[in-house]
Amino acid sequence: MSILKIVAGLSLAVIISPAFAEEKFKVCADPLNPPYSTKKGEGFENKIAELFAKEVDHKVEYTWFAQRIGFIRNTLTASVNDRDVDSDQYKCDIVMGVPAGYDMTLTTLPYYTSTYVLLIARGRGWDDIKDATQLTELPLERQEALRIAMFDRGPGTTWMQQNGLLDQGVSYQSMSGDSENNVAMQIDKDFKAKKIDMVILWGPMAAYVMSQSPKNSYSMVLMKSTPKIKFDFAMAMGVRKGDKEKKAMLDKLIVNKANEIAEIIKRYNIPLVSINKN
Repeated sequence: MSILKIVAGLSLAVIISPAFAEEKFKVCADPLNPPYSTKKGEGFENKIAELFAKEVDHKVEYTWFAQRIGFIRNTLTASVNDRDVDSDQYKCDIVMGVPAGYDMTLTTLPYYTSTYVLLIARGRGWDDIKDATQLTELPLERQEALRIAMFDRGPGTTWMQQNGLLDQGVSYQSMSGDSENNVAMQIDKDFKAKKIDMVILWGPMAAYVMSQSPKNSYSMVLMKSTPKIKFDFAMAMGVRKGDKEKKAMLDKLIVNKANEIAEIIKRYNIPLVSINKN
């Protein structure tokens, strides 16, 4: 073998050696979950992941899995080799959006706080509603005409139950498993088809629904937390329990890049609030 071939082979070995491989910012995400994440990188969580990866000179790498029961088990805590359950090599390292204090992960500092809102389609006879409590005070004839989207879980359904409005609810699954529509996408379609007139929806999802229609198509009313029902939640990032090094890195990025994070979230018109201590 010639000296040139030997040198070329050694050079190639150095290039592909793991020690010289580009560092990865390994994110666990849903491929079709606007406004959070999409395979095209259009979600605000995609943009924040790109921001962080650039800051630490890493390349974003995704493990895609639909947001449903088993998401963490199939992504964050799943071994690269499914047959090697004791492996310390995982499919991905970071979930970009989990509730602060989420019990299935170690969570970072919160990086935004939003709230559930009452989203109302304008021009359908409900433009006078400026506060959710007005729905409970409507004359019976108007109240019976309500078509409010409700979910199989969540504070909106609890609020409707406590206020005697369950009969006016149009039921949805919070995790549908639909490969073509996430919940926000389905709500958008059903608003346009006039199957519903309003919905109690998590702020980022409501912002997405509003973004899919001309300006002023909807009214957004913030739901107010009470000692009995909490509507506002701080959101953080999740890493594997025990991965204090990754948490520390993300906490530092969240603090240092706070202005850039705020600008990204602002572009998506997500309603932000201060945490209610009730």
